[in-house]
Amino acid sequence: MVPLSYYLIFAALLFCIGLFGVLARRNAIVILMGIELMLNAVNINLIAFWRYRTPEIVTGMAFAVMVFAVAAAEVAVGLALFISIYRRRKTVTADEIDMLKW
Repeated sequence: MVPLSYYLIFAALLFCIGLFGVLARRNAIVILMGIELMLNAVNINLIAFWRYRTPEIVTGMAFAVMVFAVAAAEVAVGLALFISIYRRRKTVTADEIDMLKW
């Protein structure tokens, strides 16, 4: 059986890669992908702790399903916003998306 620390280290690395993608990139689509990586790291932690602590209770799985639902809604809304912004500005660069600044 794989130790819990391996899952936690993997999730921490995945979260750091996602955080780097959010903070270092300018493309809004890449920023959205970084957020998705961070949510996947959270899901790995939820499932790992559920499996190692209380596998007979389904709370970890329930929380992971809720995170998947939030991630799916976030992607749908984010992509709709980016498509709308691209149609208006012809760019999805985060520095140039300043439509709320008048």
